[in-house]
Amino acid sequence: MLQEAPHRGASETTPVRLNSLAGMRFFAGLLVFFTHALVGSMLFASNFQMEYTGLIIFGGWAGLVYFFVLSGFVMTWARRRSDTAGTFWRRRAFRVFPNYLSTLLVYIAVLGLILHVPIQGRTVLVHLLALQSFVPDLGSRIAFNPPAWSLSAELFFYLCFPFLIRMVDRIRPERLWAWAGGVVAACFVTPLLAPRLLPPSAPIEGLGWPELEMWVIQQFPPIRMLEFVLGMLLAKIVLSGRRIPLTFGAAVAIFVAIYALSPLIPERLNMAAIHVVPIGLIILTAATRDRQGYGPGWLGSRVMVKLGDLSFAFYIWHYLVVIYVRQWLGSPEGWSTPVGFAVLALLFAVTLGLAWLQFTLIENPMYRRFATARRRRTPKPVPAAERE
Repeated sequence: MLQEAPHRGASETTPVRLNSLAGMRFFAGLLVFFTHALVGSMLFASNFQMEYTGLIIFGGWAGLVYFFVLSGFVMTWARRRSDTAGTFWRRRAFRVFPNYLSTLLVYIAVLGLILHVPIQGRTVLVHLLALQSFVPDLGSRIAFNPPAWSLSAELFFYLCFPFLIRMVDRIRPERLWAWAGGVVAACFVTPLLAPRLLPPSAPIEGLGWPELEMWVIQQFPPIRMLEFVLGMLLAKIVLSGRRIPLTFGAAVAIFVAIYALSPLIPERLNMAAIHVVPIGLIILTAATRDRQGYGPGWLGSRVMVKLGDLSFAFYIWHYLVVIYVRQWLGSPEGWSTPVGFAVLALLFAVTLGLAWLQFTLIENPMYRRFATARRRRTPKPVPAAERE
Protein backbone atom coordinates (compact mmCIF):
# COMPACT_ATOMS: atom_id res chain seq x y z
CA MET A 1 0.00 0.00 0.00
CA LEU A 2 1.14 3.50 -0.78
CA GLN A 3 0.59 5.29 2.48
CA GLU A 4 0.32 8.85 3.64
CA ALA A 5 3.39 11.02 3.50
CA PRO A 6 4.05 13.90 5.90
CA HIS A 7 2.03 17.08 5.42
CA ARG A 8 3.54 19.31 2.75
CA GLY A 9 1.85 22.63 3.35
CA ALA A 10 -1.52 24.25 2.91
CA SER A 11 -1.68 23.66 -0.83
CA GLU A 12 -0.49 20.05 -0.73
CA THR A 13 -2.46 17.25 0.88
CA THR A 14 -2.10 13.51 0.44
CA PRO A 15 -4.52 10.59 0.56
CA VAL A 16 -4.09 7.83 3.08
CA ARG A 17 -3.34 5.23 0.41
CA LEU A 18 -2.67 4.88 -3.29
CA ASN A 19 -3.55 1.20 -3.52
CA SER A 20 -4.44 1.31 -7.21
CA LEU A 21 -0.85 2.15 -8.13
CA ALA A 22 0.45 -0.64 -5.92
CA GLY A 23 -1.77 -3.18 -7.67
CA MET A 24 -0.82 -1.97 -11.14
CA ARG A 25 2.86 -2.54 -10.41
CA PHE A 26 2.31 -6.26 -10.71
CA PHE A 27 0.69 -5.89 -14.13
CA ALA A 28 3.71 -3.90 -15.31
CA GLY A 29 5.94 -6.73 -14.11
CA LEU A 30 3.74 -9.22 -15.98
CA LEU A 31 4.27 -7.32 -19.23
CA VAL A 32 8.02 -7.69 -18.86
CA PHE A 33 7.63 -11.36 -17.85
CA PHE A 34 5.58 -12.14 -20.97
CA THR A 35 8.08 -10.30 -23.15
CA HIS A 36 10.98 -12.49 -22.08
CA ALA A 37 8.93 -15.68 -21.82
CA LEU A 38 7.36 -15.39 -25.27
CA VAL A 39 10.21 -13.71 -27.11
CA GLY A 40 13.30 -15.00 -25.32
CA SER A 41 12.37 -18.68 -25.20
CA MET A 42 10.66 -21.06 -27.59
CA LEU A 43 7.41 -22.25 -25.98
CA PHE A 44 5.29 -22.93 -29.07
CA ALA A 45 6.09 -25.19 -32.01
CA SER A 46 3.51 -23.27 -34.05
CA ASN A 47 3.89 -19.73 -35.40
CA PHE A 48 2.00 -18.27 -32.43
CA GLN A 49 5.01 -16.48 -30.98
CA MET A 50 6.22 -15.14 -34.31
CA GLU A 51 2.81 -13.68 -35.11
CA TYR A 52 2.58 -11.71 -31.87
CA THR A 53 6.22 -10.97 -31.10
CA GLY A 54 5.93 -7.27 -31.93
CA LEU A 55 2.98 -6.58 -29.66
CA ILE A 56 4.59 -8.61 -26.87
CA ILE A 57 7.81 -6.58 -27.02
CA PHE A 58 5.86 -3.31 -26.93
CA GLY A 59 4.23 -4.51 -23.71
CA GLY A 60 7.60 -5.09 -22.08
CA TRP A 61 8.79 -1.64 -23.05
CA ALA A 62 5.58 -0.11 -21.69
CA GLY A 63 6.04 -1.99 -18.42
CA LEU A 64 9.47 -0.45 -17.92
CA VAL A 65 8.11 3.03 -18.59
CA TYR A 66 5.49 2.40 -15.90
CA PHE A 67 8.16 1.39 -13.38
CA PHE A 68 10.32 4.44 -14.08
CA VAL A 69 7.47 6.98 -14.01
CA LEU A 70 5.90 5.35 -10.95
CA SER A 71 9.23 5.36 -9.14
CA GLY A 72 9.61 9.13 -9.52
CA PHE A 73 5.97 9.59 -8.51
CA VAL A 74 6.23 7.49 -5.35
CA MET A 75 9.58 8.88 -4.26
CA THR A 76 8.08 12.37 -4.40
CA TRP A 77 4.75 11.36 -2.87
CA ALA A 78 6.19 9.50 0.11
CA ARG A 79 9.28 11.57 0.83
CA ARG A 80 9.93 12.63 4.37
CA ARG A 81 10.68 16.28 4.95
CA SER A 82 12.98 15.30 7.80
CA ASP A 83 15.13 13.15 5.50
CA THR A 84 18.70 13.94 4.71
CA ALA A 85 20.19 12.66 1.48
CA GLY A 86 21.99 10.01 3.51
CA THR A 87 18.86 8.61 5.16
CA PHE A 88 17.05 8.52 1.81
CA TRP A 89 19.95 6.70 0.13
CA ARG A 90 20.18 4.25 3.00
CA ARG A 91 16.53 3.24 2.66
CA ARG A 92 16.77 2.84 -1.09
CA ALA A 93 20.00 0.85 -0.87
CA PHE A 94 18.48 -1.61 1.59
CA ARG A 95 15.41 -1.91 -0.57
CA VAL A 96 17.35 -2.73 -3.75
CA PHE A 97 20.67 -4.38 -2.92
CA PRO A 98 19.56 -7.40 -0.84
CA ASN A 99 17.41 -8.62 -3.73
CA TYR A 100 19.83 -7.52 -6.39
CA LEU A 101 23.00 -9.05 -4.92
CA SER A 102 21.41 -12.33 -3.81
CA THR A 103 19.98 -13.00 -7.27
CA LEU A 104 23.19 -11.84 -8.97
CA LEU A 105 25.11 -14.52 -7.08
CA VAL A 106 22.60 -17.12 -8.26
CA TYR A 107 23.00 -16.01 -11.88
CA ILE A 108 26.80 -16.12 -11.61
CA ALA A 109 26.61 -19.62 -10.11
CA VAL A 110 24.25 -20.87 -12.82
CA LEU A 111 26.35 -19.45 -15.64
CA GLY A 112 29.77 -20.29 -14.21
CA LEU A 113 29.27 -23.54 -12.31
CA ILE A 114 26.42 -25.20 -14.21
CA LEU A 115 26.63 -23.87 -17.76
CA HIS A 116 30.42 -23.29 -17.64
CA VAL A 117 30.23 -19.88 -19.29
CA PRO A 118 33.53 -17.94 -18.99
CA ILE A 119 33.14 -15.12 -16.48
CA GLN A 120 35.40 -12.07 -16.33
CA GLY A 121 36.22 -10.55 -12.97
CA ARG A 122 35.90 -7.01 -14.31
CA THR A 123 32.36 -7.71 -15.51
CA VAL A 124 31.45 -9.23 -12.13
CA LEU A 125 32.73 -6.09 -10.37
CA VAL A 126 30.69 -3.79 -12.64
CA HIS A 127 27.55 -5.79 -11.86
CA LEU A 128 28.27 -6.00 -8.14
CA LEU A 129 28.43 -2.20 -8.11
CA ALA A 130 25.26 -2.04 -10.26
CA LEU A 131 26.99 0.12 -12.86
CA GLN A 132 26.21 -2.03 -15.91
CA SER A 133 23.69 0.40 -17.41
CA PHE A 134 26.57 2.85 -17.94
CA VAL A 135 28.60 0.34 -19.99
CA PRO A 136 28.23 0.83 -23.77
CA ASP A 137 29.10 -2.80 -24.57
CA LEU A 138 25.88 -4.84 -24.72
CA GLY A 139 27.56 -8.13 -23.83
CA SER A 140 28.95 -6.71 -20.60
CA ARG A 141 25.72 -4.86 -19.81
CA ILE A 142 23.55 -8.00 -19.90
CA ALA A 143 26.20 -10.54 -18.87
CA PHE A 144 24.23 -12.05 -15.95
CA ASN A 145 20.67 -10.91 -15.34
CA PRO A 146 19.81 -8.80 -18.42
CA PRO A 147 16.72 -7.03 -16.99
CA ALA A 148 18.80 -5.84 -14.01
CA TRP A 149 20.14 -2.96 -16.12
CA SER A 150 16.93 -1.16 -15.14
CA LEU A 151 17.82 -1.53 -11.44
CA SER A 152 21.22 -0.06 -12.20
CA ALA A 153 19.40 2.89 -13.78
CA GLU A 154 17.00 3.16 -10.83
CA LEU A 155 19.90 3.42 -8.40
CA PHE A 156 21.23 6.32 -10.44
CA PHE A 157 17.80 7.99 -10.21
CA TYR A 158 17.82 7.52 -6.44
CA LEU A 159 21.30 9.00 -6.23
CA CYS A 160 20.04 12.10 -8.03
CA PHE A 161 16.67 12.37 -6.29
CA PRO A 162 17.70 14.57 -3.30
CA PHE A 163 19.05 17.13 -5.76
CA LEU A 164 16.23 16.80 -8.29
CA ILE A 165 13.52 17.28 -5.68
CA ARG A 166 15.01 20.61 -4.64
CA MET A 167 14.64 21.85 -8.21
CA VAL A 168 11.15 20.42 -8.62
CA ASP A 169 10.06 22.04 -5.35
CA ARG A 170 10.97 25.44 -6.78
CA ILE A 171 8.50 25.10 -9.67
CA ARG A 172 5.38 27.15 -9.12
CA PRO A 173 2.21 25.01 -9.10
CA GLU A 174 0.70 26.77 -12.10
CA ARG A 175 3.78 25.89 -14.16
CA LEU A 176 3.91 22.17 -13.35
CA TRP A 177 1.93 21.14 -16.43
CA ALA A 178 4.25 23.12 -18.68
CA TRP A 179 7.30 21.48 -17.14
CA ALA A 180 5.73 18.04 -17.53
CA GLY A 181 5.07 18.82 -21.19
CA GLY A 182 8.69 19.84 -21.64
CA VAL A 183 9.92 16.56 -20.18
CA VAL A 184 7.58 14.61 -22.48
CA ALA A 185 8.95 16.56 -25.46
CA ALA A 186 12.49 15.66 -24.40
CA CYS A 187 11.49 11.98 -24.30
CA PHE A 188 10.59 12.25 -28.00
CA VAL A 189 13.52 14.41 -29.06
CA THR A 190 16.15 11.94 -27.83
CA PRO A 191 15.20 8.96 -30.04
CA LEU A 192 14.61 11.25 -33.01
CA LEU A 193 18.02 12.92 -32.76
CA ALA A 194 20.09 9.92 -31.64
CA PRO A 195 20.50 8.37 -35.14
CA ARG A 196 21.80 11.69 -36.45
CA LEU A 197 24.11 12.61 -33.60
CA LEU A 198 25.65 9.29 -32.58
CA PRO A 199 28.60 7.73 -34.43
CA PRO A 200 27.95 4.55 -36.44
CA SER A 201 28.07 1.24 -34.56
CA ALA A 202 27.58 -2.41 -35.40
CA PRO A 203 23.98 -3.67 -35.50
CA ILE A 204 22.78 -5.97 -32.71
CA GLU A 205 22.44 -9.52 -33.94
CA GLY A 206 18.81 -10.47 -34.42
CA LEU A 207 17.52 -6.93 -33.93
CA GLY A 208 19.28 -4.84 -36.53
CA TRP A 209 19.54 -1.71 -34.38
CA PRO A 210 22.96 -0.05 -34.02
CA GLU A 211 24.28 -1.08 -30.60
CA LEU A 212 25.28 2.42 -29.49
CA GLU A 213 21.93 3.87 -30.52
CA MET A 214 20.00 1.17 -28.67
CA TRP A 215 22.03 1.79 -25.51
CA VAL A 216 21.48 5.55 -25.53
CA ILE A 217 17.76 5.38 -26.32
CA GLN A 218 16.75 2.43 -24.19
CA GLN A 219 19.23 1.87 -21.38
CA PHE A 220 21.36 4.95 -20.73
CA PRO A 221 20.34 6.17 -17.23
CA PRO A 222 20.48 9.96 -17.81
CA ILE A 223 18.08 9.54 -20.73
CA ARG A 224 15.67 7.18 -18.95
CA MET A 225 15.72 9.52 -15.95
CA LEU A 226 13.40 11.78 -17.94
CA GLU A 227 10.59 9.33 -17.12
CA PHE A 228 11.53 9.40 -13.44
CA VAL A 229 11.46 13.21 -13.44
CA LEU A 230 8.07 13.14 -15.17
CA GLY A 231 6.78 10.98 -12.31
CA MET A 232 8.09 13.54 -9.82
CA LEU A 233 6.26 16.34 -11.62
CA LEU A 234 3.03 14.33 -11.80
CA ALA A 235 3.18 13.71 -8.05
CA LYS A 236 3.57 17.45 -7.45
CA ILE A 237 0.59 18.11 -9.73
CA VAL A 238 -1.62 15.84 -7.64
CA LEU A 239 -0.26 17.10 -4.32
CA SER A 240 -0.79 20.73 -5.29
CA GLY A 241 -4.40 20.10 -6.29
CA ARG A 242 -4.00 21.02 -9.97
CA ARG A 243 -6.88 20.14 -12.25
CA ILE A 244 -6.67 16.72 -13.94
CA PRO A 245 -8.28 16.97 -17.39
CA LEU A 246 -9.55 13.37 -17.72
CA THR A 247 -10.62 10.26 -15.84
CA PHE A 248 -8.81 7.03 -15.09
CA GLY A 249 -10.96 5.18 -17.62
CA ALA A 250 -10.09 7.68 -20.33
CA ALA A 251 -6.39 7.35 -19.53
CA VAL A 252 -6.60 3.56 -19.87
CA ALA A 253 -8.45 3.97 -23.19
CA ILE A 254 -5.68 6.24 -24.48
CA PHE A 255 -3.06 3.66 -23.48
CA VAL A 256 -4.96 0.85 -25.25
CA ALA A 257 -5.38 2.94 -28.40
CA ILE A 258 -1.70 3.88 -28.58
CA TYR A 259 -0.68 0.30 -27.80
CA ALA A 260 -2.84 -0.91 -30.70
CA LEU A 261 -1.12 1.58 -33.00
CA SER A 262 2.37 0.55 -31.83
CA PRO A 263 3.15 -1.58 -34.92
CA LEU A 264 2.75 1.54 -37.07
CA ILE A 265 5.14 3.65 -35.00
CA PRO A 266 8.96 3.62 -35.45
CA GLU A 267 10.63 1.27 -32.99
CA ARG A 268 12.88 4.01 -31.64
CA LEU A 269 9.81 5.78 -30.32
CA ASN A 270 8.20 2.53 -29.19
CA MET A 271 10.99 1.81 -26.72
CA ALA A 272 9.70 4.49 -24.37
CA ALA A 273 8.53 7.76 -25.88
CA ILE A 274 5.03 6.85 -27.08
CA HIS A 275 4.19 5.17 -23.77
CA VAL A 276 5.18 8.10 -21.57
CA VAL A 277 1.99 10.15 -21.93
CA PRO A 278 -0.62 7.38 -21.56
CA ILE A 279 1.20 5.74 -18.65
CA GLY A 280 1.78 9.08 -16.98
CA LEU A 281 -1.93 9.82 -17.29
CA ILE A 282 -2.86 6.42 -15.85
CA ILE A 283 -0.68 7.05 -12.80
CA LEU A 284 -1.91 10.61 -12.45
CA THR A 285 -5.61 9.74 -12.69
CA ALA A 286 -5.34 6.64 -10.49
CA ALA A 287 -3.66 8.68 -7.76
CA THR A 288 -6.26 11.42 -8.10
CA ARG A 289 -9.08 8.88 -7.92
CA ASP A 290 -7.70 7.39 -4.71
CA ARG A 291 -7.09 10.87 -3.29
CA GLN A 292 -10.72 11.81 -3.88
CA GLY A 293 -11.91 8.82 -1.88
CA TYR A 294 -13.47 6.71 -4.61
CA GLY A 295 -11.96 3.57 -3.11
CA PRO A 296 -9.23 1.40 -4.58
CA GLY A 297 -11.46 -1.04 -6.50
CA TRP A 298 -10.10 -4.43 -7.48
CA LEU A 299 -6.71 -2.95 -8.42
CA GLY A 300 -6.29 -1.90 -4.80
CA SER A 301 -7.60 -5.12 -3.28
CA ARG A 302 -5.49 -6.92 -0.68
CA VAL A 303 -4.50 -9.57 -3.21
CA MET A 304 -3.36 -7.02 -5.81
CA VAL A 305 -1.49 -4.95 -3.23
CA LYS A 306 0.31 -8.07 -2.04
CA LEU A 307 1.21 -8.97 -5.61
CA GLY A 308 2.48 -5.42 -6.00
CA ASP A 309 4.69 -5.95 -2.96
CA LEU A 310 6.17 -8.99 -4.71
CA SER A 311 6.70 -7.21 -8.02
CA PHE A 312 10.35 -6.27 -7.40
CA ALA A 313 11.37 -9.81 -6.47
CA PHE A 314 9.20 -11.17 -9.30
CA TYR A 315 10.96 -8.89 -11.77
CA ILE A 316 14.46 -9.76 -10.67
CA TRP A 317 13.86 -13.55 -10.74
CA HIS A 318 11.76 -13.93 -13.86
CA TYR A 319 14.52 -14.01 -16.47
CA LEU A 320 16.34 -16.94 -14.87
CA VAL A 321 13.09 -18.90 -14.78
CA VAL A 322 11.81 -18.15 -18.29
CA ILE A 323 15.20 -18.78 -19.91
CA TYR A 324 17.06 -21.39 -17.87
CA VAL A 325 14.24 -23.30 -16.19
CA ARG A 326 12.51 -23.42 -19.55
CA GLN A 327 15.67 -24.97 -21.08
CA TRP A 328 15.70 -27.68 -18.42
CA LEU A 329 12.17 -28.66 -19.44
CA GLY A 330 13.51 -29.86 -22.78
CA SER A 331 11.65 -29.76 -26.12
CA PRO A 332 13.77 -26.94 -27.58
CA GLU A 333 11.50 -26.77 -30.64
CA GLY A 334 8.53 -25.87 -28.44
CA TRP A 335 5.19 -27.52 -27.71
CA SER A 336 1.67 -27.44 -29.07
CA THR A 337 -0.25 -24.27 -28.27
CA PRO A 338 -2.19 -25.71 -25.26
CA VAL A 339 0.94 -27.30 -23.78
CA GLY A 340 2.92 -24.11 -24.45
CA PHE A 341 0.44 -22.11 -22.41
CA ALA A 342 0.58 -24.73 -19.65
CA VAL A 343 4.38 -24.36 -19.55
CA LEU A 344 3.97 -20.58 -19.48
CA ALA A 345 1.66 -20.95 -16.47
CA LEU A 346 4.24 -23.21 -14.79
CA LEU A 347 7.02 -20.67 -15.35
CA PHE A 348 4.80 -17.95 -13.91
CA ALA A 349 4.03 -20.05 -10.83
CA VAL A 350 7.71 -20.83 -10.25
CA THR A 351 8.65 -17.16 -10.61
CA LEU A 352 5.90 -16.06 -8.25
CA GLY A 353 6.96 -18.68 -5.70
CA LEU A 354 10.56 -17.52 -5.82
CA ALA A 355 9.40 -13.92 -5.50
CA TRP A 356 7.40 -14.77 -2.39
CA LEU A 357 10.39 -16.53 -0.82
CA GLN A 358 12.68 -13.63 -1.72
CA PHE A 359 10.32 -11.03 -0.27
CA THR A 360 9.59 -13.05 2.87
CA LEU A 361 13.09 -14.26 3.69
CA ILE A 362 15.36 -11.53 2.31
CA GLU A 363 13.79 -8.32 1.00
CA ASN A 364 11.39 -7.40 3.79
CA PRO A 365 13.52 -8.61 6.74
CA MET A 366 16.64 -6.85 5.46
CA TYR A 367 14.76 -3.63 4.88
CA ARG A 368 13.12 -3.63 8.28
CA ARG A 369 16.41 -4.47 10.02
CA PHE A 370 18.82 -2.11 8.32
CA ALA A 371 16.99 0.63 6.37
CA THR A 372 16.72 2.91 9.41
CA ALA A 373 19.50 3.94 11.77
CA ARG A 374 19.50 1.82 14.94
CA ARG A 375 18.41 4.58 17.29
CA ARG A 376 15.39 5.28 15.08
CA ARG A 377 14.26 1.70 14.50
CA THR A 378 10.78 0.73 15.64
CA PRO A 379 8.82 -2.48 15.18
CA LYS A 380 6.25 -0.73 12.98
CA PRO A 381 5.38 -2.34 9.63
CA VAL A 382 7.32 -1.12 6.61
CA PRO A 383 5.49 1.75 4.86
CA ALA A 384 4.36 0.32 1.55
CA ALA A 385 5.29 3.52 -0.26
CA GLU A 386 8.87 2.57 0.46
CA ARG A 387 8.47 -0.76 -1.36
CA GLU A 388 8.80 0.91 -4.70
